[in-house]
Amino acid sequence: MRLNHYSIRTEKSYWYWIRYFIRFHGMRHPLELGTSDVNAFLSWLATDRQVAAATQNLALNAI
Repeated sequence: MRLNHYSIRTEKSYWYWIRYFIRFHGMRHPLELGTSDVNAFLSWLATDRQVAAATQNLALNAI
């Protein structure tokens, strides 16, 4: 991320969402997870957590 000149704040936010995604899927390694797992996570954020669209986009970009 530093090579792409992301700010420290963006980097911290992305790491937060990556950790959240991994915890949501029972600590499975990200290489074991696929598109359906990403969709399940984003759907959960939208329906159960009722986060804003911007937050969903942030989580998707992080993943």
